[in-house]
Amino acid sequence: MSEPVRVCSVDELPAGVGAAVAEIEGRRVTIARDSAGQIHAFDDTCTHANVSLAEGEIEGGLIECWLHGSQFDMATGEPRQLPATQPIAVHTVTVGDDGSVFVTLAA
Repeated sequence: MSEPVRVCSVDELPAGVGAAVAEIEGRRVTIARDSAGQIHAFDDTCTHANVSLAEGEIEGGLIECWLHGSQFDMATGEPRQLPATQPIAVHTVTVGDDGSVFVTLAA
């Protein structure tokens, strides 16, 4: 695993609305907050259509690809709605005492 990288603050991620994108070690990573307030980080690219997931809609703990409607569980990366059948990589999120959000890339 890599070193934690600061990507944003908690205040920049309203729950259930929109997502941020960061480039970490050459990978595009989406950072999003689900409707319960939990922050998730995962690869930004839909495994079905190779488009940005950050532009999709968040519903509960799922993010939906804007192009064909594939849905992914933001906690596990598992696809929950076709046409995607392959999971997305999920990364570790930590929040500092000052509200900074850090992402550590998965292997």
